[in-house]
Amino acid sequence: VLDSLDMEAMVSTVRAWIENPVKFARSHGVNVTPGSREPTSQDTHVLVIEGFLLYNYKPLIELFDLRYYLAVPYDECKRRRSTRNYTVPDPPGLFDGHVWPMYLKHRKEMEDCGVDVVYLDGLKSRDELYNQVFEDIHNKLLNCS
Repeated sequence: VLDSLDMEAMVSTVRAWIENPVKFARSHGVNVTPGSREPTSQDTHVLVIEGFLLYNYKPLIELFDLRYYLAVPYDECKRRRSTRNYTVPDPPGLFDGHVWPMYLKHRKEMEDCGVDVVYLDGLKSRDELYNQVFEDIHNKLLNCS
């Protein structure tokens, strides 16, 4: 549920990254020198944020340039969940009794609010999904120049 997350902190964190991505990375222990030269504020920086409740918090939605929603059908989602190894395993019936209904609830809330997302087919390969998103980001950057 959204209340279990500190969404105000998430917004502050994203805003801090937007303000100065190089400083933000350094302050979080990330090496930002991929090559021989030091990155500058004029370089292009891309932040990818992942989470299924991201589009249910309006102050956060407004910070994103592109929005994607990975849609996975019930049977595949249940199969994938069953292959995960959690420290504390899911009790019987958790997926059908809670996980899936909450997924549907939050997705409906997002759709009812008219959030502009690109739906990705979660049955496609990781490479196909990566290439689609990479192409969109590349085109967005070319159109901003």
